[in-house]
Amino acid sequence: MQDALLSALIEIFAWQNFLAMVVGVIGGIVVGALPGLTATMGIAILIPLTFTMEPLIALGMVAGIYNGGIYGGAIPAILLGIPGTSSSIPTTFDGVPLARRGDAENALRVSAYSSAIGGIASGVALLILAPPLATVTLLFGPAEYFWVAVFGMCSIAVLLGDDAFKGLISAAIGLLIGTIGIDSVSGHERFTFDIFYLTGGFDFIVLLAGLYGIPPAITLAQTAASSAIASSGLSVTRAKTRFRDWKSLVPTWIRSSTIGIVVGVLPGVGGTMAAFLSYNEARRADPDPSSFGKGSYKGLAASECGNNADNASSLIPTLTLGVPGNAVAAVIMGAFLVQGLQPGPAMFRSEPVLVYAFILQMIMTAGMLFFLGGMIALRVFAPVLRLPPALIAPVVICLSVIGVYTIQNSIFDIYALLGFGVLGYLLQATGFPLAPVVLGLILGPMAEQQLRLALIIARGDFVAISTSAVSLIIISLILVVLAIPLVRFVRGHIVRNRSRTR
Repeated sequence: MQDALLSALIEIFAWQNFLAMVVGVIGGIVVGALPGLTATMGIAILIPLTFTMEPLIALGMVAGIYNGGIYGGAIPAILLGIPGTSSSIPTTFDGVPLARRGDAENALRVSAYSSAIGGIASGVALLILAPPLATVTLLFGPAEYFWVAVFGMCSIAVLLGDDAFKGLISAAIGLLIGTIGIDSVSGHERFTFDIFYLTGGFDFIVLLAGLYGIPPAITLAQTAASSAIASSGLSVTRAKTRFRDWKSLVPTWIRSSTIGIVVGVLPGVGGTMAAFLSYNEARRADPDPSSFGKGSYKGLAASECGNNADNASSLIPTLTLGVPGNAVAAVIMGAFLVQGLQPGPAMFRSEPVLVYAFILQMIMTAGMLFFLGGMIALRVFAPVLRLPPALIAPVVICLSVIGVYTIQNSIFDIYALLGFGVLGYLLQATGFPLAPVVLGLILGPMAEQQLRLALIIARGDFVAISTSAVSLIIISLILVVLAIPLVRFVRGHIVRNRSRTR
């Protein structure tokens, strides 16, 4: 491990890899700062463009966009009261009051430093926890991996969103799309309808760019030029007194980093939950909780540190098991697949330098927020914030089309991109989450392959694939996850009955 880690450290400081990280962070901040766009969308659009890049250059840009995109949401949240990303919602609670009283510069600096600290802590946790977990998962066989894939799909479908039924339908759509093409075992065509282009199935990159790139663009195109952004002017003068009481934020940083890391490991939870939990815990632990919501630096630090501490830790299941824990992790897994890499325990043996280099890139790009955040971010990206949504939408669509076309120079891929874009927009408009669709496409073929291998080993005995201790534990977790909607329903029914009797 030490040799691989040292080699990885040398690799990431190669000028082209370092430049890729800087470009990624800057691009991520731009994407995150624009309301309606997300880090997930930014990475999904980037993936086709990185198809011909070296793996470390591509992954460095991905790491930069991820960390930069989550932080970038704080800029409009503080200056305009408009969260750039959903995880920046708690940032508005204290960021807006601070900006209104003339402390926007301090607020931007605190948010940048808090984001950097949370991201670095999360990256260190990934570096410490991922290798031993990957070693443990080497003991898994085909049966265990089948149940892990089922658990991943069920957990995201049930936990991501309020309606578990819609989540399961989204996962089923992803599974259905994943079956299109030629069966690798029997050689029979499935759902190709005698269309030659479908014999190889849909390209994963096309689906990602369509689901996460086109719907936000359609939404932006429907939105008139935002008067709130255009009229704000973003005129932020230097604060009269510079914030220097950094020591008072240390307990908040420690607490929020811990919360964010733990939340990140849990499937289907995400940075938004980490931000809210960190904010609420900071308010509970503060001697003066009434100051929160009125311009508290601790509240601002808690939100930004918590949502960025979720970043790298959410990749622990992805790198160790090959099972994404949330939408961003699924898209990042797609970036690995594009480079011919299969995330999972085997990757730690076959490509240890690359894995550790990516983890270090997550830490490095988080650290870059110390220098690229704050007032620098405001001065550089303020003109971007003034752009009307109607202008941003065609740019996003053009980048998606160009990126997808360059993969195979196929017009069919462009049609598929637009088709998946319309599908994603309709799913979002009707309340269906997109992440389960992606997970169904990724984990469906994996589950099918591992199930077939397990049945071959067990000579067709379905009971035998469920008898190992690890399989039983995972099956128990699946049952717990599937029981959560029932518990929610019963609890809501009890609450409604109590309210009626009063």
